[in-house]
Amino acid sequence: MIHPQQLAERYAALWNEIDPMRRKAAITQLWTANGRHFVKAQQVFGHEALERRVQASHEKNVRDAGCQFRISGDAQQLPGVVTFHWEMVLAATGVVMAAGLEFLALDAEGLIVKDYQFILE
Repeated sequence: MIHPQQLAERYAALWNEIDPMRRKAAITQLWTANGRHFVKAQQVFGHEALERRVQASHEKNVRDAGCQFRISGDAQQLPGVVTFHWEMVLAATGVVMAAGLEFLALDAEGLIVKDYQFILE
């Protein structure tokens, strides 16, 4: 199984990735085929829906707003679970624009089964 900090870094890198094919590959390497992602009222199921979710976030936050996602360096693991905090920062200045907590439920191989994303106000 992957170290929790490495999983967190790979997760953040996915949302920053500019190449759609690399994003697609990263999704299949991180989530199970029926993996789920929950954020606010939105629920996403499966690789194709995850691709659309990540693409929309990337276009809005990275491409258009000039932000980058980064991990706060506190990934923790318990059996079947990894949690970590993340920040969305302006790439040019490092000013934090948003922050959140990720709670990942993993299968026996370390793939994400359920991803609960909490946006911290």
